[in-house]
Amino acid sequence: MADMESFREAVTAWAAVDAGDLDGARAADDAGDTGDARDAGDAARELAARLSVRTAVLLEGRSDAEAVDALAARRGRDLAAEGVCVLPMGGAMSVGRYARLLGPTGLGLRLTGLCDEAERGYYSRGFERAGAAGQGFFICAADLEDELIRALGVPRVEDLVRAEGDLRPLRSFLRQPAQRDRDPQQRLRRFLGTKKGRKIRYGRVLVEALDPGRVPTPLEGLLAGL
Repeated sequence: MADMESFREAVTAWAAVDAGDLDGARAADDAGDTGDARDAGDAARELAARLSVRTAVLLEGRSDAEAVDALAARRGRDLAAEGVCVLPMGGAMSVGRYARLLGPTGLGLRLTGLCDEAERGYYSRGFERAGAAGQGFFICAADLEDELIRALGVPRVEDLVRAEGDLRPLRSFLRQPAQRDRDPQQRLRRFLGTKKGRKIRYGRVLVEALDPGRVPTPLEGLLAGL
């Protein structure tokens, strides 16, 4: 049975073929559910129609996707059932390709997204070239982790780190000389990216701990617009 994950895989394979990344396309094809990677565009079109996909949320990485999904779940929303595909691209530099394939020049989906301030240019150019300049995206001051840490406060994030069993590695990290001149918020943000998969896990953990009235503005705006 087709589901939104099947559509994500088909789009990823299609984007890999479009970029000439044949190894990436074969890997996506080997994962199953997308058919022959050379026909990934047709597979994506078919799945988009079958699943009534209407909107693609273009995100830099999986931690952002975890945060968006977690906030939607807290609000009692099933984005996939609403025809919304939350799509981590593996980096902001891919946004132009994904926007072209999925937006007005491709599948005709509405586009939105969330990016770091430093990556604003990639998103602006990508959306504009795909004919989606007026559809808009949301910008985090540094990145989403920074927004979430500020919303929760350093003591609360430290409590969550302790509850997740990461207090010992945090203490070891904080003893590093490079961390001495950073403020507590910067240190926590750096810590989340020091181990593979940690930032992805905390994308959900931090959102689930937010007070309802303290959701960062970019994340709140993104979900409200879906």
